[in-house]
Amino acid sequence: MKKNSPGQFDKFSKKKSNAAIKEHFKQEKRKWKKEREDFFEKKKLEARGVKPEMSPGSSSNLKPQISNQEMPLNKFIAHCGVCSRRDGAEFVKLGKVKVNNETITEPGHKVSSKDEIKVNGKKVFLAKNLVYILLNKPKDYITTTDDPQKRKTVLDLIKLKERIYPVGRLDRNTSGVLLLTNDGELSQKLTHPSHEVKKVYHVTLNRPLDKKDFDEVLKGVELDDGPARVDVLAYADIKDKTQLGVEIHSGRNRIVRRIFEHLGYDVRNLDRVMFAGLTKKNVERGKWRFLSEKEIRDLKYFGKGNR
Repeated sequence: MKKNSPGQFDKFSKKKSNAAIKEHFKQEKRKWKKEREDFFEKKKLEARGVKPEMSPGSSSNLKPQISNQEMPLNKFIAHCGVCSRRDGAEFVKLGKVKVNNETITEPGHKVSSKDEIKVNGKKVFLAKNLVYILLNKPKDYITTTDDPQKRKTVLDLIKLKERIYPVGRLDRNTSGVLLLTNDGELSQKLTHPSHEVKKVYHVTLNRPLDKKDFDEVLKGVELDDGPARVDVLAYADIKDKTQLGVEIHSGRNRIVRRIFEHLGYDVRNLDRVMFAGLTKKNVERGKWRFLSEKEIRDLKYFGKGNR
C-alpha cells in the first residue's frame, strides 16, 4: 500500500469560517472570565473560613463537588472510568452491578460516592483525574477494557494508573485514531447519534471501485439494519481507484466495511484518519499521546463543529 501523502485527506477537513473563529474566541473569553470569577469567589470564601463546597445557597459559579451529587447509576459508572454511559447501562441491565451489596438492574437508579458500587465484583471509585489520550490503533487489538478470550486489547498499549476506556469502537482489523478517556460526559457526547461526530476513513479495496458503485455508495445502500449513506466519498489516489477516502457520521457497527461488502467488494484495509477533528499526525502506529488543552476544549465546546 502506498504511503499516505500529508495532504491526502485535506478535502475532508473543512476550514473554519470567520463566524466559527469568532465564536471560538467568544467561548474562550467566557471560559476564562468564569474561571477568574470562580477563583476570586473561592478566595473570598476561604478568607471567611468557609470551604467553597460547604457553602449553602452560595451564588458563586463554582461547580458542586461531583462526589456529593446523586446521579444515575450508569452515569456514576462512567465517571469512575469503567466504560461509557451506554455500556454502563448494559452492565446494569445484565445484573453485573451491585449497590451496597444489592444487585441493581435499573440504570437510572440514583447513587452517590457514599454508596459502595461494584462492577463485576470490583469496587469502583469516581475518577479524580480526567485523562484524554489519542491512540493510533494497530490491527489485531480489540477496543474493550477486558476480553474473556484473552485477546489483545487497546489498553495493553497504554499503561496508566487511571482507569480509561475507548470512546466508540474500532473493530479488530481496523486501525487508526482512537480516543480513550475516563470523562463520562465527553464520551457520552461524542458517541451520541445526535451530535453526528465526523469520522474519516482511508479504505483499500480488493479491486477498483467503478463509477456505478461509486454513485451507489453516495446515493445510499440498503443494509439489513436500514439505509446507510456516506457524507463524502473520493478517490484517495486518482491513479489507484482501490484507494478511497470516506467521511461518515454514522456510528453503526462496521458500517464502512458493510457498505462496500454489500456491493461485492472486499475491504483489504480500513484506517481511521480522523475522529471528531483529531488526527493521528505525528503518532506512530501503536503509539499514543495525551491531548492538548486546546484539543480537549475543542472536543467539549465544539463537538458539533467537528461535523
